[in-house]
Amino acid sequence: MRFDPDEWRFCPRCGSGLTDAHIGELPRRVCPDAACGFIAWGNPVPVVCALIECVDRDGHMLLARNAAWPEGKFALVTGFLERDEAPDVAVAREVKEETGLDTQAVHWIGNYNFADANQVLLVYHVQATGEIALNEELAEVKLIPKDKLKGWERGTGYAVMEWLATRSIEGD
Repeated sequence: MRFDPDEWRFCPRCGSGLTDAHIGELPRRVCPDAACGFIAWGNPVPVVCALIECVDRDGHMLLARNAAWPEGKFALVTGFLERDEAPDVAVAREVKEETGLDTQAVHWIGNYNFADANQVLLVYHVQATGEIALNEELAEVKLIPKDKLKGWERGTGYAVMEWLATRSIEGD
């Protein structure tokens, strides 16, 4: 479900009907009650994403299918940052929680806007080892040889394309 404050009708603090206003150059939903002062900022949520390389499985890359997704739809392992958690620590935690794998190294790929879900994706290349043990969030995973991995033009796919381009420049 997409978080879209533009569709909110009532103030979550006082229950008044929200109105439209411009704060700076951006439209916002605001509470007309000056004593309340609520503004629906609609700031994107940071999400960590792991492009997982299984170093003890010939370097195959792991893609996952969320249990809520249709068959055949795979992507990177993702998760939300916890309060006061560093993104590189969060991505290692998510890899462990969702796949059971132990992170050996974390390398920054980049950050990407994912407007469809009002998120900023913080994407890392994670080198991991261990036995795969899926939690309830994931329905299945697939392992892909690095040379067969392809990016896609949506969400985390841009990060995959950038990582693949960087690898070919570095000669990996």
